[in-house]
Amino acid sequence: MDFELKKTDSYSKARAGEIKTDHGIIKTPIFMPVGTAGAVKAIHIRDIKEDTKAQIILGNTYHLYLRPGMEVIEQAGGLHKFNGWDKPILTDSGGYQVYSLSGTRKLTEEGVLFQSHIDGSRHLFTPEKVMDIERTIGADIMMAFDECTPYPCDYDYAKRSMELTHRWLDRCVTHFNKTEGKYGYKQALFPIVQGSTYKDLRKQSAETIASYNAEGNAIGGLSVGEPHEMMYEQTDLVCSILPKDKPRYLMGVGTPANILESIALGVDMFDCVMPTRNGRNGMLFTSEGIINIKNQKWQKDFTPIDPNGLSFVDAQYSKAYVRHLFAAKEILGGMIASLHNLRFYLWLVDEARNHILAGDFSSWKTVMVKKLTTRL
Repeated sequence: MDFELKKTDSYSKARAGEIKTDHGIIKTPIFMPVGTAGAVKAIHIRDIKEDTKAQIILGNTYHLYLRPGMEVIEQAGGLHKFNGWDKPILTDSGGYQVYSLSGTRKLTEEGVLFQSHIDGSRHLFTPEKVMDIERTIGADIMMAFDECTPYPCDYDYAKRSMELTHRWLDRCVTHFNKTEGKYGYKQALFPIVQGSTYKDLRKQSAETIASYNAEGNAIGGLSVGEPHEMMYEQTDLVCSILPKDKPRYLMGVGTPANILESIALGVDMFDCVMPTRNGRNGMLFTSEGIINIKNQKWQKDFTPIDPNGLSFVDAQYSKAYVRHLFAAKEILGGMIASLHNLRFYLWLVDEARNHILAGDFSSWKTVMVKKLTTRL
């Protein structure tokens, strides 16, 4: 995997670049749709390719390991062959799922013993096993196994957790270097910065992660309930330490405004379930603000969802029609809303890239953030 930095904004740390993988080029900044179980909820792979213009999607190590299982995915020839997506894929390591299963898991130096949410069966994730699973899934970008701390989190726990994540990273890197990809193309491994909301821990973690000289680096443990300003502060600190010539991935972020603010701090890659999850519940993101399509005010509004016509959804369906689908509890309503939101997110990062290249990103961002946080 190669990363080429094309331009940095003169008035912020925003960057435009290109990540080259064996499954294609990713133009950054980029948003990555989340395909937890090998599918982006309620959206055809065809539509992700053709309408959202996504360049990379995510797969979830924990969920794919449990179902359909590694035997099925390996026999299929990897996740690309299994789900029909022929562009890059990134897999998380299962660390966040382990964090969210705090009531049914046991954390040790060796790894994490957890109970399946599907059938209650017990499984052990070690750094080595997670590397093997991600090799089998066949992701172009694999994430190191880490522990994601909750917010709030006391200092001593955050420090112990960070140090454990660093020891696990060492084991991940050792095992990754001992193994090869299974399907004839290269895979990259990204370490993850942790440290909760403590500046000294974040600094220490970022310096440790940077020392591995990995092909890219991730920032984890944010967007877990802390105030946005605190998230930006930690992100800014970490980005000032991580190498400039490697892509930076802020995990699990976030709202459209979060993404623009974080791009300004030097982040290149994002993922979040918000576009599809909120879409299924009737929240639509547009270039003029946020719409709750279930509100009666849209009942006779026959204009497109987004006035800028970002996708075929805007050309084909009116606000009134999409509202009707939600009122009638038609599945199509959630599908249209999810597709629209994903297209909006991909449009937004593409516009950010264009303005970075044009040299006016900062002034454009100021105008856009105000619009993106407006309720229509």
